[in-house]
Amino acid sequence: MRSILLAFGRSLRSLARRDVLWHLLWPGLAATILWVGIGVASWTTVVTAIMDWIAGLSWVGSWLNASEAAAAVTLILVKIAVAFLFVPLIYLTAAVVVAVVALPMMLERVARKDYADLEMRRGGSNLGSAWNALAAGGLFMLALVASLPLWLIPGVGLVVSVLLAGWLNQRAFGYDALMLHADRDELARLPKALRMPMLVLGGSSALLAYVPVLNLVAPAFAGLAFVHFMLEALRRERAANGVVILDPAPATKSLPRTVE
Repeated sequence: MRSILLAFGRSLRSLARRDVLWHLLWPGLAATILWVGIGVASWTTVVTAIMDWIAGLSWVGSWLNASEAAAAVTLILVKIAVAFLFVPLIYLTAAVVVAVVALPMMLERVARKDYADLEMRRGGSNLGSAWNALAAGGLFMLALVASLPLWLIPGVGLVVSVLLAGWLNQRAFGYDALMLHADRDELARLPKALRMPMLVLGGSSALLAYVPVLNLVAPAFAGLAFVHFMLEALRRERAANGVVILDPAPATKSLPRTVE
């Protein structure tokens, strides 16, 4: 838990830098504008389609037809579920953009300042990052669609959304945070060894998606937290394995290499 709090603290400190703050803002803004537009244009169609589907269920349709109150309550629940459904869609879109575009840029800037003592072994690549983010996004969508019936139960949709977003964070951002500094073995091994704390970190970050205003930066802030968490874990592992860490050079100089 201490390492997670440390990652959040360092992420907040990184927000003081303009070049990092901008990349924290624009993915969430772009995803929100996109999905709000889609939601406004398709709201009536989506709600009507779901109500027709529910009415077509033999064990529910007759009950709704017999009670105006039941039909009204069901319509309210459907509208709430549809509204909440757009939150994970916005989060997914922003998270993929962060993983593919914004996070590599933030990683370079943060690493130069806070982790200049770590050797860059380049076990990953931008292509690998894009593939990893798209694969994670595809699995996220499949799980989201499979969970849709549960969203009609009050409160369950929120829990499912946070759990799925937490999983998406650790799957997408764990790779990106390590891709420049870890070698292939470290890149494969560290996320497996840290799976549980990564899920906790990812789920904690995902809660920000339901806080007004903060939800605009939630995916990028999660990515930034994973950068600090994973690079600190890599630093500690190399120190434990006897890797000699050189003193970091000033920010104006190139990143130094470690010697084993």
